[in-house]
Amino acid sequence: MTPADAPTVFIVDDDAGVRASIQGLLKSARLRCASFGTAEEFLRNKPPEGPSCLVLDVSLPGVNGLDLQRELADAGVRIPIIFITGHGDIPMTVKAMKSGAVEFLTKPFRDQDLLDAIRQALDRDRVTRQQQSSLAGLRKRYEALTAREREVMGLVVSGMLNKQIAFDLGTSEITVKIHRGHVMRKMQAESLAELVRMAAKLELPPGKK
Repeated sequence: MTPADAPTVFIVDDDAGVRASIQGLLKSARLRCASFGTAEEFLRNKPPEGPSCLVLDVSLPGVNGLDLQRELADAGVRIPIIFITGHGDIPMTVKAMKSGAVEFLTKPFRDQDLLDAIRQALDRDRVTRQQQSSLAGLRKRYEALTAREREVMGLVVSGMLNKQIAFDLGTSEITVKIHRGHVMRKMQAESLAELVRMAAKLELPPGKK
């Protein structure tokens, strides 16, 4: 595993003792971590390249934990969050979990409960990053298609036959077959069903040009 691929656990808690305790726990579990006393300090930090998660105190000076969760979501930052708090209540927990938190732990919590939540969060982030990487590769292949090939792909995945596509585009069936072959090769699709799944992932409407 390269340093860029190594997971990072971020800790945001205004209690230095809590930060030190969690850092010690993570060190014993051989997990890389970085800690911050405020949400603002965390936001100034460069996002990691590898899998990561955030252990976040709800009660923070300035921007609190729930507000930081919302700010990150609004900015498109999908880092998995584990909330920790000394005085959680049910509405607060429900709000955090509905907004995508992995876990909500009330202090004092068991070390193993925190480690289990962190591992779950890191696994979730790995899967998300793999999916994002796969989708980026798919978009790159789609962008390599010519305008006519994109047009043919849209009609093919909508269920039209070659002769119907030829009529619709005012061209010959042989030309459509050639374009279709180019689409399958460039998109690296082994079958029509796979091409349809690719179009769904790209969220292409039928007949997109």
